Amino acid sequence: MGAILTFATDWEMDGVNLDLVGIILMIVGLIGTTTFSSIARRKRVVVPPTTPVVEDEHHHHRRDGYSDGYGV
Repeated sequence: MGAILTFATDWEMDGVNLDLVGIILMIVGLIGTTTFSSIARRKRVVVPPTTPVVEDEHHHHRRDGYSDGYGV
């Protein structure tokens, strides 16, 4: 909205500098975007996996080409 007021319009109002209003709106928008992104980045929480990985001690994998079910 601020960039439109500043760069794309040629309106004139008595007592109001629309270029200045547009620049102020752009600065406020930039501050709001920066604040929102920093808050959203802080609230992002990494959740560890809930299912533990348990290795089976009784089943050993061999890489001989025959123990994977495709050999004889």
